[in-house]
Amino acid sequence: MDDVDYVEYEDYAPSNETEIYSNLTQLVTFSTSQSSLTYVLVTTNIIISVVGLGGNSLVIWICGWKMKTTVITTWYISLAISDLLFCVFLPLDVFYMLTSHWPFGQILCKLSSSALFLNMYSSVFLLVLISADRCVMALFPVWSHNHRRVPKAFRVVVLMWILSALLTLPSLIFRKTTVHGSVTQCHTDYGGHSKHKAVALTRFICGFLIPFQIIVSCSLVLGVKLRSLTIKSTKPYKIMAALILSFFFCWVPYHTFVLLELDLKNHSVEVQRTGLRVGTTLAAANSFISPLLYVFIGNDFKRTLRRSLTSGIEEAMAEDFRTGGLSHSKSKSMEVI
Repeated sequence: MDDVDYVEYEDYAPSNETEIYSNLTQLVTFSTSQSSLTYVLVTTNIIISVVGLGGNSLVIWICGWKMKTTVITTWYISLAISDLLFCVFLPLDVFYMLTSHWPFGQILCKLSSSALFLNMYSSVFLLVLISADRCVMALFPVWSHNHRRVPKAFRVVVLMWILSALLTLPSLIFRKTTVHGSVTQCHTDYGGHSKHKAVALTRFICGFLIPFQIIVSCSLVLGVKLRSLTIKSTKPYKIMAALILSFFFCWVPYHTFVLLELDLKNHSVEVQRTGLRVGTTLAAANSFISPLLYVFIGNDFKRTLRRSLTSGIEEAMAEDFRTGGLSHSKSKSMEVI
């Protein structure tokens, strides 16, 4: 799922016995701390997987079947699908994190790693679409009313998924499995530092830097425009702001340590390793934050969810009452007989 397992250590060989002893001591301490960290990260990833699968499925159900289909629900359903796909593969990475053994084959090795980056690209591109859409609605309300249509939004989402898939191709190409005795590793082999650098910079620029510049620009324009408008509810804008902030704080640590990895000679390998593991887990956390934001911030979503659950319970009780009444009638008729 991450870049931890293929950091290049060849240039860090000890030069004398004192350095070897010092490195061994540091290695024991590092291994102990890494073991404790592994359990924390595994627990966190299990929570992310469970909440992410349930929460995003709930968002897809509510927005797709219980709410009116609009351009906004189209964006949010796509975002939930992106997060759900990642959460489906996350248990495989949890198993690998615990055992350091990958028994699932090379295809799932490639797909599991690709799921994280597909989620990264699709999420940030959808945030760009949501931000631009809100900005256009505020600046050009008449044009938006006449031209914002669900079929157009759907076509844009399809193009977004195609672009995200193309940018995710390096994970499918360079990810592979290697067998060492009875242990199989799932790792990335770029075959050279130049390819590694090109992929890392592409991910940072296309998956973070440029999209966030667009998002921030749209947010600033929208903020200035909203001051001059009288809006009944600011909840949709609060959701948008929360989604942007959560994506930013979840992905900044990962991209920071990936860029630092390109210059390992000037940084501690242990710190780099730990940073990448923590950064990857924070990136994964972004996939379950979105549904929580809808539940706690979105009034329309909460009302629809409450209404859907209430009607579901009422239907179940009514069915139980009908079944019970039927059984009661049958028993009475048997008594008469």
